[in-house]
Parts: sequence; C-alpha cells; structure tokens
Amino acid sequence: MEAFGQFIPLILIFAIMYFLLIRPQQKKLKDHQQMVEALRRGDQVVTQGGLIGKVSKVKEDNEIEVELAEGVRVRVVKSTIAQVLNKTEPAEAK
Repeated sequence: MEAFGQFIPLILIFAIMYFLLIRPQQKKLKDHQQMVEALRRGDQVVTQGGLIGKVSKVKEDNEIEVELAEGVRVRVVKSTIAQVLNKTEPAEAK
C-alpha cells in the first residue's frame, strides 16, 4: 500500500499534463484537419509562410492552387494552410 502512495503524485502529474497539453493539441489538430478538408474554390486563405491568396483549384492529391495576385498561381500543400479568412458559400443546386 505504501508503494502505491508513492505513485500518486506521478499519476496526478500525468493527468494534469494530459488535460492541459495533450488534449488541447489533439483538438487543435482535428479542427485544422476539418478546416483543410472543407477548403473550396474561392476561399481566401493564409499559408503558414504568411502568403494571402484565393483558392483557384482544389486538387485530389493533397494540393491546392492558390492565386496570390492576378495571374500568379502557386501550388500549395493543403496542410500548410494556416487560416481561412473568407469562406465562399456553395452554389445552390438547380
């Protein structure tokens, strides 16, 4: 019983670390993945490099094409999108 008492502080430290660090990081990662999966043509995005542009094409192979200026398009890996500034509404079905 005395040996178990010595592990209680260690267990409490692990529980605190889990709730303060690990869980919020997992939630943030899940939210980022959902944001990346919801990208559409016309969305205004910010890359992790700080470039702001508009999504001109969403490709199948984990890439998107972002228009930074008129006629300037770059291929970007989806996971490097840091933020979506303006979300476009989907076109209505006719």
